[in-house]
Amino acid sequence: MFEQLKKLGKLKKVQDSLKEKEVEIERQGVRVVINGNFEIVEVKLNPEISQEEQERILRDCFNQAIEKIKMDAVREFQSLI
Repeated sequence: MFEQLKKLGKLKKVQDSLKEKEVEIERQGVRVVINGNFEIVEVKLNPEISQEEQERILRDCFNQAIEKIKMDAVREFQSLI
């Protein structure tokens, strides 16, 4: 039972650590920042490129940032095993 409580404590520490992480992806002046809770922290657009291009870049940046956060989370949780 105490071992399970220890694991829960470690899990909480990992969750707190992930909350503090931020991932920033930037392409062609379009930037997104997402935290470890998958919350959008910042979005910066580039007015010099078309709306259609910005939308494509934003989608790609968000997807890349989310994937990076997922991979970071997997590594953190694997460290508990």
